[in-house]
Amino acid sequence: MRNQRSLTALVLAVVLSAAASPLAGVRAQQTTSAPQASATFDKKRFDELRREGFDALYNLDYEGARRRFQEMAKTFPEHPAGPQFLAAGLWLRTLNESRRLQASLYNTEGFYKEKDDKADPKAVAEFRELTRQAKALCEARLQVNPKDTEALYYLGAVEGLKAAWGGAVERSFMSALRSGSDAVDRHREVLKLDPNFHDAEVTIGMYDYVVGGLPLPVKLMAAIGGIRGSKKKGLATLERVAAEGHWASDDAKSLLIALYKREKRHKDAYRNASELAAKYTRNYIFKLEAADALVSQAEVERAGDPEAAKQAETQAFAIFESLLPRGREAAQTGPRAPLDLVHNSYGDALFVAGHAERAAKEFLAAAALPNLEAGMAVRTRLRAAQALDVAGKREEAVAQYKAVLARANVFDSHEEAKRGLKEPYKLPRKSAEATASGGPEAGAANVASPD
Repeated sequence: MRNQRSLTALVLAVVLSAAASPLAGVRAQQTTSAPQASATFDKKRFDELRREGFDALYNLDYEGARRRFQEMAKTFPEHPAGPQFLAAGLWLRTLNESRRLQASLYNTEGFYKEKDDKADPKAVAEFRELTRQAKALCEARLQVNPKDTEALYYLGAVEGLKAAWGGAVERSFMSALRSGSDAVDRHREVLKLDPNFHDAEVTIGMYDYVVGGLPLPVKLMAAIGGIRGSKKKGLATLERVAAEGHWASDDAKSLLIALYKREKRHKDAYRNASELAAKYTRNYIFKLEAADALVSQAEVERAGDPEAAKQAETQAFAIFESLLPRGREAAQTGPRAPLDLVHNSYGDALFVAGHAERAAKEFLAAAALPNLEAGMAVRTRLRAAQALDVAGKREEAVAQYKAVLARANVFDSHEEAKRGLKEPYKLPRKSAEATASGGPEAGAANVASPD
């Protein structure tokens, strides 16, 4: 089982790097290559549509992005960017609607197990057609010029996007692995032809990081197949693009948020998330990531510096409050984040910080919202049950476990609910020790609210 999860992590290397591919790739420098070398190619208009479209995507304005990319596809019918960008927008919109944009979801074992939820067939068909069109346009250019670096780059980006869709939307991990490996191969070809084509480094840096982090037995097995990587090298590559990149800088910073959290570099994760939240003010995901990094930092500091931990918690909880209706009177210009996502993320933060009863209230507030996405409805009730168990409210916890079993088995929730019915949920040892020693519930009343 451990090796299976490790191989799945390899898939996520290309899944997560594909999160950068469609974004950074779309920002790739325009090279002179057939058929775009003609004088009729309006580079200024192409770049305007690209910039406006991805500013809209980063601000979660999916419809605005779609309109610009549709115009791009119509104005530049021989360029693969139009259909690829439309596919990227569809992918991100689908993840947002199913509440799968936050990196923490991909760290849970249940995400990789059997599932009852299915991807929307219409979205799947549209995505496949768009990526088919983009791939065909790339291959047409490569038939004319096999060393067309831009066409090679977009071909790799299309394969990376297919990996991202397969892994995160359909959870078809083996097909995602094949597409992701193809993406990395194409981008390595690009760098051989043009070492200054830095956008291609985002995919490769992410791939190097995850392969380098595999357990030794799996890493040796992968090396036999020619798959090698280094966490240190991968991080350095992404940090270089984040610091020196022009079009791909923000894409690299986005990926580094998740990697810094894995490396326990929570202050760095908070810095990146805060910078991106300030730049893209309508993107509530970056605010949630910043708050999550603060909570994790507080957990690290609780034993050695309780005052610093309390300050980080207070700052994190204030971010969550600012995204809820009760905090909006003091922050009218703030983004209108989906309440289910905010309540659930807030609950997770409170639970990690040791405020089990308050966490349960946030989870239940999310579960009570109308028209809740199926996966979120199950996850919030399961987390509410676990928080209620930790808070000593066993009868209420049992009711929520039963409610989970009455719904679809999303992310292996039924197995966890059955386990919870057999015996009360217990916090992992580290979290339990923090709760017992720090007395965070006692300080909960002192958490500042933005209003």
